[in-house]
Amino acid sequence: MPRKSLSAPLALVALAMTPAASQAAEGAAEAAAPAPALVYPDTARGDTVDPQFGVDVADPYRWLEDDVRVNPKVADWVAAQNEVTDAYLDTLPGRDAFKARMTELYNYERFGLPTKAGTRYFYSRNDGLQPQSVLYVREGLKGEGRVLIDPNLWAKDGATALAEWEPSEDGKHLLYSVQDGGTDWRIVRVKDVATGQDLADEVRWVKFSALDWAKDGSGFYYSRFPEPEAGEAFQSLNENHSVYFHKLGTPQSEDVLIHATPDKPKLNNSAVVTDDGKYLLVVSSEGTDERYGLTLHPLGKPGAKPIVLVDDYANNWEYVTNAGTRFTFLTNKDAPRGRIVSFDIKKPGELTQIVGENEATLVGASRVGNRIILSYLGDAKSEARMVALDGKPIANIHLADIGSASGFGGKSSDPETFYAFSSYARPTTIYRFDTQTGKSEIFAEPKLTFQPADFSVEQRFYKSKDGTEVPMFVVMKKGLDRSKGSPTLLYGYGGFNVSMTPAFSPTRLAWVDKGGVLAIANLRGGGEYGKAWHDAGRLDKKQNVFDDFIAAGEYLIAEGIAGKDQIAIEGGSNGGLLVGAVTNQRPDLFAAALPAVGVMDMLRFDRFTAGRYWVDDYGYPSKEGDFKNLLAYSPYHNIRDGVSYPAVLVTTADTDDRVVPGHSFKYTAALQHAKAGDKPHLIRVETRAGHGSGKPTDKIIAEAADKYAFAAKWTGLAVEQ
Repeated sequence: MPRKSLSAPLALVALAMTPAASQAAEGAAEAAAPAPALVYPDTARGDTVDPQFGVDVADPYRWLEDDVRVNPKVADWVAAQNEVTDAYLDTLPGRDAFKARMTELYNYERFGLPTKAGTRYFYSRNDGLQPQSVLYVREGLKGEGRVLIDPNLWAKDGATALAEWEPSEDGKHLLYSVQDGGTDWRIVRVKDVATGQDLADEVRWVKFSALDWAKDGSGFYYSRFPEPEAGEAFQSLNENHSVYFHKLGTPQSEDVLIHATPDKPKLNNSAVVTDDGKYLLVVSSEGTDERYGLTLHPLGKPGAKPIVLVDDYANNWEYVTNAGTRFTFLTNKDAPRGRIVSFDIKKPGELTQIVGENEATLVGASRVGNRIILSYLGDAKSEARMVALDGKPIANIHLADIGSASGFGGKSSDPETFYAFSSYARPTTIYRFDTQTGKSEIFAEPKLTFQPADFSVEQRFYKSKDGTEVPMFVVMKKGLDRSKGSPTLLYGYGGFNVSMTPAFSPTRLAWVDKGGVLAIANLRGGGEYGKAWHDAGRLDKKQNVFDDFIAAGEYLIAEGIAGKDQIAIEGGSNGGLLVGAVTNQRPDLFAAALPAVGVMDMLRFDRFTAGRYWVDDYGYPSKEGDFKNLLAYSPYHNIRDGVSYPAVLVTTADTDDRVVPGHSFKYTAALQHAKAGDKPHLIRVETRAGHGSGKPTDKIIAEAADKYAFAAKWTGLAVEQ
């Protein structure tokens, strides 16, 4: 589940179809005629029943929750499922074509956002098809880059990744973390930048942590959990998150505990050093919701007591800067779409407004030199504005197109910043921006193997079941015959205040390049319109998310963009839950479903690893009101026996310790057991991979080619070889 750094079934509805869409649907149905019934592996059914609030909840596949690395029966089940799935995928005619085109689209030089430290610039670069991006450093802005860390040398399968990294203030040392096989656990190390050699320092059991240096470079701050018991690292609940200081040249056993909350073991505690280096700000939260507590630790003052700034855990607080004891934050307190305020730490309850709330949603703010750069979302598209430290407007920052801008980090002592811009048909370009002159210049621009002008991006607005207007981006190839419906990939997420903004994906562009339509719906539950939009799609309002997604499918058909039996739906993590839920609620509406690493058992999600954080969006299975709401839409518990389901390809990974793969295992077993029609209901389990981050390029391409060939088969997309 996304984490912010420092996130009763519907009645069937008759569809109003245009004549063109109806004709296209008939063609798709013929192209996707059911294949002979598959023979699925036998899956043992247990007799586990949990009585909850007067309801006997059957859980016949409880045994599939066990770790695949620990229980050989689960490992055998995974191997048998993969064998059936691989055999089926081998028959798909578009698989090789998708893989070839995705490989071409991925094969371009791409850069990450630079970070300046001292006179050095640190940035990532991938030459195109490298499994992992490489970290470079250059001396000065125009210096020649040299390789500092190449994670492609760490593992033969390319599945060990460079995760978070942070240079010291003077640029002499680099703090970096290693992610192995897709796990959320990190191993933190330190490198001497001049020599390229690692120091002896190593820190383990780090997860969901910010990494920040002391200003003098003597050591760094990080957050970790206690070491889990043997065999429990990938499943046990994550509790007692604490902040430590590691002094360079000392073993981890001597690290100093800075901040712990043993009386509140569910709190996450993440730390950042303030601009002036005089304080350590600890941001605490219990779940994924942006409801934080703030504790300030004075630095360089032995015996100084921590200062509690906020302890009501009611609002978002994001540190922007400080001048002495006066601190500036981005907050949604009394401003659902965000504003900038300041207060003195001696009187934190007395807020002074710097920048007020407006129609666009304020999603980020950072101090660069003597300016503050504000990042906004206006109808899910990025906007950037620059103001003085007192909030006085200076200028809007011109962005290249409709798309997503990110970055804008910097220092109070330096007017230079960098930002990345991308859109659905434009890969990331890195810009350098001078806050004094207000000018942008290209730092790194990819050379492409396609023409962005060949594709069109439209933003549509449609009405959901309750009349709420929901935005949706629609991407297609220019010249596509729009007189009839086209096979369409509909993607959604709808949760945890995460906004679906325009971003480049080589794999999804391959779908469009092959003649399909891509639609991305900005569902409630996301952060596109601030706190109210998020609140309208969580807890007892979660059904609104499913209604929005179903309405998106109906709109695509009604507008003739897609025909009946031409829509494949896709979503990952919380989006996997979305796909599972709407497949149960409207199996007639979709031709294929691609739920990835989904939360499928809504009654037990809070019992594993990071699952306990998600109660902010889902509620508590242990509370009767929440239990009844969760049971009503839980994908695992609402599979409809005797109803014809779309073709389903579930994807997960054996090292996913965010949403443990048992969710997908149990859901797949239940779907295969049900009398749910003749279309295939398969699962693809990746090895040495996790929830998504750190996955090597070749595995990304292979999985996407499988999924989109599967979707093409069942939506009638003819893929040329």
